[in-house]
Amino acid sequence: MYKLIAIDLDGTLLNSYGLISEENKKAIKKAQEEGANVVLSSGRSTSSVKNLAEELGGNKYIICGNGSLIYDLQKEAIIYDKFIDKNKVLQIIQICEQNSIYYNIYTENMVIAKTLDNNVLFYHQENANKPDAKKTKINLVQNIYEYVSNLQDSNILKFTISDKSSIIFNSIIKKLRNIKNIDVLDVAHMSRKIIKSGTEEVSLEYYYTEITSESVDKWNAIKWLAEQLQINKEDIMAIGDNINDKMMIENAGMGVAMGNSDPAVKEVADKVVANNNENGVAEAIMAL
Repeated sequence: MYKLIAIDLDGTLLNSYGLISEENKKAIKKAQEEGANVVLSSGRSTSSVKNLAEELGGNKYIICGNGSLIYDLQKEAIIYDKFIDKNKVLQIIQICEQNSIYYNIYTENMVIAKTLDNNVLFYHQENANKPDAKKTKINLVQNIYEYVSNLQDSNILKFTISDKSSIIFNSIIKKLRNIKNIDVLDVAHMSRKIIKSGTEEVSLEYYYTEITSESVDKWNAIKWLAEQLQINKEDIMAIGDNINDKMMIENAGMGVAMGNSDPAVKEVADKVVANNNENGVAEAIMAL
């Protein structure tokens, strides 16, 4: 059994409805009982990842904002962080506003957005099946620039920027890449999620990218945590599906790509398992 197992959430541990299957829960429980540190490693906010960790019985560490932050669940404290500088945050907001593109901001405890659309609409739908204490907090704000300017503790983990038009999306990416000391994630494919509207299923499809502070990556956070726990690289398994999982899959002792992974992620993986709707995480863990 690997000593540290880093698992992505969306598109990996969570199915298309945002749920964790019983098979995946059982496999993770088995890994924890055998002494593995199971670390959820997500682009989501701290509160959202924390709630999912609690659902799994996790009591150690979580990685949030694509590696912007590591949270110690036992101490209830941040032990590692790389937040986006507030001036950079305001600069990104201005560019998004000037170009009328949809964006949202992740802090430790909430997602800030103007409207419910794309990824935020998915979180909103996901919240419908959860008790209040476990919902992803969504703060709808009309004037985001003013709101962030007045925040006392502007611990911004990341931005998500999205649009259903590839032309509009690619245009904004070029402008964002001119900002110094931030990283703009390369994502070439559309995000596809499913929400329920009454008895009907509705597909959410949009192009997106994520922006973090410079040199933020899930692998850098995992590597830092492993050093603190005195765990060798060879004793780390990483499971994911998207470009923001590529470095951890490429560098871990065992890198596992989901069946629904981006082709570039599959290329660097040691192993490819079933997709996120067919318990690929359980397959990876139970094979150990």
